[in-house]
Amino acid sequence: MGGHAGGPPPEMYWKRVLPNSPMPKAVKDSLQFATGATVNQGNNGLEIITGKPGRKTQITAGKGVATVRKDPRGKPVFVVVQPGYKSSFIYNYAANETQLHDNPNTAFFFLEKDLTPGTKINFHLAKSDNRAIFLPRVVSDSMPFSSEKLPEILKELSVRPGSGEAKSIEQTIRECEAKGVAGEEKYCATSLESMVDFAVSKLGRNVEAVSTDVEKETRVGKYTVSGERKMAGGDEVVICHKQNYAYAVFYCHHTKSSVAYAVTLMGADETEVPVMAVCHADTSTWNPRHVAFQVLKITPGTLPVCHFLPEDHIVWVAK
Repeated sequence: MGGHAGGPPPEMYWKRVLPNSPMPKAVKDSLQFATGATVNQGNNGLEIITGKPGRKTQITAGKGVATVRKDPRGKPVFVVVQPGYKSSFIYNYAANETQLHDNPNTAFFFLEKDLTPGTKINFHLAKSDNRAIFLPRVVSDSMPFSSEKLPEILKELSVRPGSGEAKSIEQTIRECEAKGVAGEEKYCATSLESMVDFAVSKLGRNVEAVSTDVEKETRVGKYTVSGERKMAGGDEVVICHKQNYAYAVFYCHHTKSSVAYAVTLMGADETEVPVMAVCHADTSTWNPRHVAFQVLKITPGTLPVCHFLPEDHIVWVAK
């Protein structure tokens, strides 16, 4: 039969649990091709067909088998990153010199004092090409997600071992399994429902989820801070970063001694860029070789470290 099996579709779950919280762009983008999906429950298991005609991604899970494939005219299912690259937003990550210079996220880090209106700041925001979509939780929960089951995962996703896609999958899983820094609660959400549940479990149901929303990629260069507003929620936030995977996976971490800001930057052409930022007051447990310390020329536990959020990341705060 057609329809959404095993519960309401992800967007309906959001509306039910968070009726007073608008859905941010980063979530909408990860639902864009899932909304209106056809879900069939039959003898061969669960079949989900998502996407627009001619740009279709089909995911089939049943009898222990799942495959992900794309229409040749569509966008790639996987976003492959430089081998060995790790997310700059994971605070136990240490950057080497090559990654430091090649990583565009280095322009995302700054000091809290730089939020003063009139301050010039380096900034570059690239448009995300990560088009991975959320699967309904009933499907994502049925799929293996651990390094111990990597061969099984690659087989079920029809991914060749040793390929760029395989390395990307392995890296995401290992980052999700790695121990977080002291004082941080981390969780990898493999569905929208599980991400909502994690945020609510830490901040309560009266929450606001926001993300950076820009229409086009910004130019590399100096921008002027023209406005900033500290978000509600005090010094406690949940931040979720979209990972590289066959379907939408968000690396979420709950941190205290952190505040979120809505910032407006102005380019040389006087174009205004609204962007979200988070500042961390306590960095004493971060890796001393983290890219932020190398960029800002400071040491752990000294000054608050801030970073802008790419458009596919989400920050949650209590209202």
